[in-house]
This record gives sequence, structure tokens and C-alpha cells, in this order.
Amino acid sequence: MKLSKLVFAVGVVLFISVSGCKSAKQEAPAPASQAQPNATTAHAENSLSGKVVETMNSGGYTYVSLENNGKKTWVALPESKVKVGQNVTCQPGMEMKNFTSKTLNRTFESVIFSGGIL
Repeated sequence: MKLSKLVFAVGVVLFISVSGCKSAKQEAPAPASQAQPNATTAHAENSLSGKVVETMNSGGYTYVSLENNGKKTWVALPESKVKVGQNVTCQPGMEMKNFTSKTLNRTFESVIFSGGIL
């Protein structure tokens, strides 16, 4: 549980620091060697929108499986009230591959840690 909270906190801090820095000139992304292992930024807005097909709460998080155009995406957010069948759009976040939730005793092939629902 502590590890997942730490991962989420690091993801939020990275997201805020990257999105909060705006300048007149566009900067190139950091080289892959400086990137956090197994983590990438979710760029496609539509990948974080869709119909809730599965949801579960654990360890202060709500894990939501969203379906959009036949593609399913797992998103972890701060604990929220969502229902299967509901359409939601989540804030962009960091993607973690092969993420293991100890509180759920489950490994997600890919999960995006989002700041919450828009």
C-alpha cells in the first residue's frame, strides 16, 4: 500500500512539474535514459475517456476499466464514486506497466495513475 501511494505521489509530482512549466519555446522531451523505468506519459486524451466496464476500490484508490472504441484501459484514481455503465473522462496521468497492487493482489499489464475525474 505504501509503495502504491509513493508511486502515485511521484506520478502526480512529475505530472504537475511537467505540465506547469510553460515557456515561449518548445522544449524537446527528456532522453529515454533519464525517464523513469516502466513509466510513460499517457498522451491520448481519448484513452482516458470511456464507459466504465469494471471498477474496484482498494488502498485509497479506485481502479476503473474504461472501454473506448473497443479498447480497454485501466485507470487508478484517488478513491471516487463510479458505477459500471457510467461514462467518465479522467485527467491525464502516468502509465505504469506490469503494476502490482498488493492490496488487490493483482498485477495490471498497464494502469494509468490519474489525478481524478474531470
